[in-house]
Amino acid sequence: MADLKDGFSLEFLHSFGEKVHRVYPGFDTRNFVDTVMGNGWEALAFKKRIRRISTVLGSHLPHDFKEALAVLYNIEEECTGLRYLFFPDFVEVYGMADENWDDAMMALERFTAKSSAEFAVRAFILKDPERMMNQMLEWSEHPNDHVRRLASEGCRPRLPWGQSLPIYKQDPQPVLPILENLLDDSSSYVQKSVANNLNDIAKDNPDVVVCMVRKWKNESTGTDWILRHGSRTLIRKADPEIMELFGYPSVDVKDATITVNPSDITIGQSSTLQYELRVPEGNAVKVRVEYGIYFVKSRQNTSRKLFLLSDKEGKGGTIVKGERAHDWSDLSTRKHYPGLHYIGLYVNGVEVASTEINLTADTEKGKITEALQKGNKEGSN
Repeated sequence: MADLKDGFSLEFLHSFGEKVHRVYPGFDTRNFVDTVMGNGWEALAFKKRIRRISTVLGSHLPHDFKEALAVLYNIEEECTGLRYLFFPDFVEVYGMADENWDDAMMALERFTAKSSAEFAVRAFILKDPERMMNQMLEWSEHPNDHVRRLASEGCRPRLPWGQSLPIYKQDPQPVLPILENLLDDSSSYVQKSVANNLNDIAKDNPDVVVCMVRKWKNESTGTDWILRHGSRTLIRKADPEIMELFGYPSVDVKDATITVNPSDITIGQSSTLQYELRVPEGNAVKVRVEYGIYFVKSRQNTSRKLFLLSDKEGKGGTIVKGERAHDWSDLSTRKHYPGLHYIGLYVNGVEVASTEINLTADTEKGKITEALQKGNKEGSN
């Protein structure tokens, strides 16, 4: 979301202010824009810009929460997309008082279809978990798929960019009735959210997800997709129970190889991985092939990251092979460090072959080149 902050331009804010002024003549568009964009605006990240807009908006609308919502309702059809996340954020900032609860719930239900209220609902959960989760349970049966998605997305224990919900990291049981209501949802938008919620739960409470899979697997195609996608972290970890439930047997693979070319490389370059293995003779089996890189960290410890190569059923005796280019450039989520990197080839979670690659920093390469040039020069004299 870092790049989205640029969408809050002077033109956007002025246009929004004019929309408000049209339905609420007392709204001072110029002062609203100046106040929003003052006091360190350029340094604010996306979510902090949302909070700035919503708080300044509240100071320019009627002080009565219900009257302020009436102004926003008059323009909500014109205000759609992620840039309008400040609508539900406004509800979080100004609607937390007990006397505003019903109006706040109605507003979140309406605004989520225009942007998303997944961040705003979390403050209400933290304030009154039982009351808010009862509301989310009602929303899980709502005819609008945006509202049903809110029921799942809003209570994810580890929602990216959202406030953490430690109570559901510790005990996700209150979340499960909501997810069970949505396990056969017809909307892929909702299905993905339910799967992501399950995957969040799996990181802290894997046994809960295993039980969900045992209970609901084979209910429907949509349900199976949700359960499978929601178990992806456990599958990457080769959790024995999950692997069994999704039909990944222990496979005695022989003659497996993995190679990397070149085996010495500079950060920022790419290498090519080639792999080959033979599925054991006998009945066809599901074979999930991955390679895992033990990335060297800043303190020279390592952390493994798995990358999927193939996931399909293979007949007995079938040779599975292929190649994959791997880019060693730094990412926003991963910085590379020089050193020997171990690479494993995994079949259904079990390592069957390995290789290594030596990663060199640009500065080290420069020193080597400089030394070689100096040696060549001295040799020619």
